[in-house]
Amino acid sequence: MRKGGKAAGYTVIYIFLIILAVLAVFPVIYILLSSFKSNQEILVGGIKLLPENWLLDNYEQAWNLANFGRLTFNSVFYAACVVVGCVIASITSGYVFARGTTKITKVVNTMVLCSMFISIGTLSLYPQLNLAKAIGLSGSLWGPIIIHVFGMNATQVFIATGYIRQISKEIDEAARIDGCGFFKIFWKIIFPLCKPLIATSGLMAFRTAWSDYLLPYVFTISAKDKWPLVVGVVSLKSSGEAISSWNLMLAGISISILPMLIVYLFLNRYFIAGLTEGAVKG
Repeated sequence: MRKGGKAAGYTVIYIFLIILAVLAVFPVIYILLSSFKSNQEILVGGIKLLPENWLLDNYEQAWNLANFGRLTFNSVFYAACVVVGCVIASITSGYVFARGTTKITKVVNTMVLCSMFISIGTLSLYPQLNLAKAIGLSGSLWGPIIIHVFGMNATQVFIATGYIRQISKEIDEAARIDGCGFFKIFWKIIFPLCKPLIATSGLMAFRTAWSDYLLPYVFTISAKDKWPLVVGVVSLKSSGEAISSWNLMLAGISISILPMLIVYLFLNRYFIAGLTEGAVKG
């Protein structure tokens, strides 16, 4: 009876997880498959997944209509800068908080962690935009890049701190005996040991930057040639012939989400390792 009850419990759990997976994945699959349909088929076809006729022309029209070539380059540049900056900033901060012993370090660490529970949303946009104008960064993507990098993402810092705390301090002590300083130990020894953490922080930063709409739009609202891809996709709904063309909208959305899916598939193993190892101790 006990084994039968345990099997029944596992069955219920698996059914529940399958339902959650279907609900989570269905919108993405629907978007990808519908991007190959005609506009008429999308409007009258209901939730039918497979298109009757596979139309690759949707992608060509959407690409040319919104100048996706230029926007894709902007998104790659934007995401690359944010990823590199956030990885260095979060892991460096995590190392300082994990190894630092001064009261100031502990106070700053507490303040950063407290920011995880505080969200001011879009209220910060106006002062950030004014500050960018004051230093000449409005009308470009450098403003959002600096905000993301130096905004101290509390989740990434928390994961990095927990991960580095699991690295034995004896490594630091041995390096210090050989004459290495605090940051030389980090750069030469600790940083190379953080491959899963680098993948985790990089993927989180890439997801945030690639799907970011509001911040880059506000900073580049008058400079369409600086728009990232997501901003261009949203602009399709008000770009003449694409206003009522759902096939073009879905093709544009598919173009924007495919890089995220590809990057996640390649880094998934390291991402899970970084999350689990960095969450054991904090």
